[in-house]
Amino acid sequence: MDSHSPYPPITATQAIFQAEILEVYQVLKELTPATLGKLMDISPRLADVSWQYHQAIELPFTVENARPAIYTYHGDVYEGLDVSSLSQEEVLRLQGSLRILSGLYGLLRPLDLIAPYRLEMGIKLAVGGQANLYDFWRKKITQALNNELEEGETLVNLASEEYFKAVDTQALKAKVLHVAFKSWRGDTLKTIVLYTKRARGLMARYIAQHQITKVEDLKGFHLGGYQYAEDLSSENEMVFVNG
Repeated sequence: MDSHSPYPPITATQAIFQAEILEVYQVLKELTPATLGKLMDISPRLADVSWQYHQAIELPFTVENARPAIYTYHGDVYEGLDVSSLSQEEVLRLQGSLRILSGLYGLLRPLDLIAPYRLEMGIKLAVGGQANLYDFWRKKITQALNNELEEGETLVNLASEEYFKAVDTQALKAKVLHVAFKSWRGDTLKTIVLYTKRARGLMARYIAQHQITKVEDLKGFHLGGYQYAEDLSSENEMVFVNG
């Protein structure tokens, strides 16, 4: 995670699940580096860094002790998104349309303030009388999405399977459209995790830059050399192929 790079002046927002964040954090901060390492299957060095992240968190968040999520998260998806090269208008479009799933914060808008942490959604951490984070967050996240969605709208899923399991799709007002990215390797189409992660960020970027509001217009996505594959797609899944 990026806790130091400068970001443009922009109005930050607060995550919607303040009480729930505190509840998860109170459990997380008590975990020792050794416990974190075992729970998350990470090296002692990463476990120690994660522990330091958690001890440094100060609630409530302000612009003095936290940063907007979209300028804090780092990794393949966010390399594809490349937020630093987006205009403020494009970032504000993302604020209105992009939602980020998080093990600690539940559901975030891009400009919601967060502090660095390590907590994957799939980790079996018991919180609030629930056996894991899925059980703790699923109903809350689903309701929050429904509060923003209109009946008959489409929710474009660019999340990994691990994270999207935190959404109860049967209870959503909206239709869910899954997006898959595949690459040719010889004469075989394969899903390559690294490429897929970057492509998810690229598609979020494309949606913001082109002001996409209709599913049909997603077919024009071409960043990263991808093209829409109509023969591989279905009513509930769009497939894009490169290579």
